[in-house]
Amino acid sequence: MTGRRKLGKPTDQRRAMLRQQVTDFLDNGRMETTVTRAKEIRPIAEKMITLGKKNTLASRRDALAFITREDVVTKVFGELAPRFEARQGGYCRIIRIGPRRGDAAEMAVIELVEQGSAAAATE
Repeated sequence: MTGRRKLGKPTDQRRAMLRQQVTDFLDNGRMETTVTRAKEIRPIAEKMITLGKKNTLASRRDALAFITREDVVTKVFGELAPRFEARQGGYCRIIRIGPRRGDAAEMAVIELVEQGSAAAATE
């Protein structure tokens, strides 16, 4: 099976939804959504953090082309990228939290991994 999940939306609506969810996720660092949406958000968010680690004009423009708010791009390049400088990937984690009450959709929390917690555990 090639490609991505369609999430029950046409291409333009799906892309707009993912852009907004990735922007909100990078701004807050944590988001509660369905498992399938979280699985679609994770690779895009990790790519944005990787662009922040490159920290070139071209990578900033690529991030601005996808992320909908400039202040979030500044946060990615200024705060998040230096925080994950030593990490080679895997900046996000998805934790399943059970079914949603209204329609029994499988829910999950997607969050940024805390870089300091691994260092504190080794000391």
